[in-house]
Amino acid sequence: MKEEYDFASMESRSNPYAARLKKPVTIRLDEEILSYFKAMSTDTGIPYQSLINLYLQDCVNQQRRIDITWQQEK
Repeated sequence: MKEEYDFASMESRSNPYAARLKKPVTIRLDEEILSYFKAMSTDTGIPYQSLINLYLQDCVNQQRRIDITWQQEK
């Protein structure tokens, strides 16, 4: 290893992974959902935020659509 490096002479390049970076968001979840993923996190050793992200990524990959139909009040 060199004792000193001259970083001023280095050429910069863009980060190839920058487009894949995760963005922090605030989201309100039901306590039941949060408890479910936290329990799964304990079982798997994977952080619950990562598990939620993996599940949502699977939804994207499978092109899942939610079926929201509201009951008409009579």
